[in-house]
Amino acid sequence: MTESTSRRPAYARLLDRAVRILAVRDHSEQELRRKLAAPIMGKNGPEEIDATAEDYERVIAWCHEHGYLDDSRFVARFIASRSRKGYGPARIRQELNQKGISREATEKAMRECDIDWCALARDQATRKYGEPLPTVFFRKS
Repeated sequence: MTESTSRRPAYARLLDRAVRILAVRDHSEQELRRKLAAPIMGKNGPEEIDATAEDYERVIAWCHEHGYLDDSRFVARFIASRSRKGYGPARIRQELNQKGISREATEKAMRECDIDWCALARDQATRKYGEPLPTVFFRKS
């Protein structure tokens, strides 16, 4: 850790870290909390930020207020991303639950998304198993 970063208050370091994390992709609030609490790899190994619980709460509140952290936006983008990869609704619900998104928020976003799950399943089956066998057989003469 450089001297300039060691002199900065824990709140400023946490806020900087949160903005850097959220600049890469959207995260759920629980994911951001977990990543902020994880030690930082410094030159001499992992280093802890000596922040209080109040510092963490202030950083999370600041991210919400300034639009960096929005669980509903995260859920909508996550559903779109996973459905493009061919994942079904059950798998997406499970992953959102693991990321700390409430069941109500997940169900609301699943109802609002315009995804034809049957067509998605059909496309995945075709990709995996190929075209279905013909149902009408012609007699060879």
